[in-house]
Amino acid sequence: MQYTRRETITVGALAVRFLIDATDSDGSVTVFECDVPARVQMPAPHSHDGFEETIYGLDGVSTWTIDGETIHIGPGDAVCVQRRLVHGFANHGSVDAKFLAIATPGVFGAAYFREVADVLAASAEGSPDHAALDAVMRRHGLTPAPPSRT
Repeated sequence: MQYTRRETITVGALAVRFLIDATDSDGSVTVFECDVPARVQMPAPHSHDGFEETIYGLDGVSTWTIDGETIHIGPGDAVCVQRRLVHGFANHGSVDAKFLAIATPGVFGAAYFREVADVLAASAEGSPDHAALDAVMRRHGLTPAPPSRT
């Protein structure tokens, strides 16, 4: 077995570093770290039908909204986001946060984050192409949440 140092993928303000990709585990698991800067709202709320996502807090506090419930994940805290539950996260604090994400089975990988980064880079001067982002999400097994009514 050979250890491979993984790159960090920057997606907007989020930094994602894959530790175990699906190809490393024969598809059983994907594991990655996410660095979330202070005072940042992160990805568009979404769900996924093909995998669970367990979040384990490492540094700071990330605030998750899962199926309408707010959950704060700090160091040592964990939550399992079950399939089909709409979720998203933010860092409302003044300290950067970091969490470990574990997707089981490992059907979700680095290609998703690279594609989203490409869409965001293409729209660096303006609003991102939401249709392109939705297409990337769907191609990788994520379902964008319908816009909230306000």
